[in-house]
Amino acid sequence: MESFTLLMPVYRGDDAAHFRKAFTSSVAGQTRRPDQVVLVQDGPVGPELASALEDAVRESPVPMVHHRIEENVGLARALTEGLARSDHDIVARMDADDISLPERFAKQVPLVEDGLELVGTGMFEFLDDVGSIVGRRVPRTEHDDIVRYARFHDPFSHPTVVYRRSAVERAGGYQPLGLMEDYWLFARMIDAGARVGTLAEPLVMYRVGAGAYARRGGLAQWRSELDLQRAMRRIGFTSRWQLVRNVTVRGVYRFVPEPVRKAAYRRLIARGGPIPQHDATP
Repeated sequence: MESFTLLMPVYRGDDAAHFRKAFTSSVAGQTRRPDQVVLVQDGPVGPELASALEDAVRESPVPMVHHRIEENVGLARALTEGLARSDHDIVARMDADDISLPERFAKQVPLVEDGLELVGTGMFEFLDDVGSIVGRRVPRTEHDDIVRYARFHDPFSHPTVVYRRSAVERAGGYQPLGLMEDYWLFARMIDAGARVGTLAEPLVMYRVGAGAYARRGGLAQWRSELDLQRAMRRIGFTSRWQLVRNVTVRGVYRFVPEPVRKAAYRRLIARGGPIPQHDATP
């Protein structure tokens, strides 16, 4: 059994109570606990969250690094600095407002130990009460299907992944790209030959509060989308046809009314629906 690190970023927008639940569920609540926690504080935070972070450091049952960044630098740089402070090559990601189910690492980490370099899982979507499950994301599980789907949509949910730090670094690490840093990293990892897989079983509960679907639309999201599609085409990860298809289909999705976007997401993405027909074979 290899040792592994839990990497969790926090910033001023995170809720203290949500962070406590996320931290406890991913450390003390796991049947296989991480061997180290790297908590990256991205800029100053309010007093409630600061108190919750201090409690986590003091009460953590495993060794912990609390890395403070003086000013908010964004997710890509925060995670890069966190990875640099990891003692282990296997790294599990977690966000500060979600919940890991107890068997998550016991089921995920062995897949990385056995040779995969990037492993995600399914997710339950819930409102503020964990009993109010409103959706379920069902990922692709076969390597070739994951690679094919990655040319249209992110095949991994970032808060669910466990990866090898060496594979992340081989692909160039996290790079700022608007709101698409995770998808851009995973595309480059796949392009660099990383061995990938997913567990269909939902092992993370993903919080979808007010505004969750609104944030998936709008001009800023569209600009990030366009930057991502151009970047994937630039490295040859997608074909010209796939670029045009993605910009068209995903662009329309960014600008439809929120209720329509929510329904489309639940039907086609959260349930692992099909990609558009006539996709060029990679």
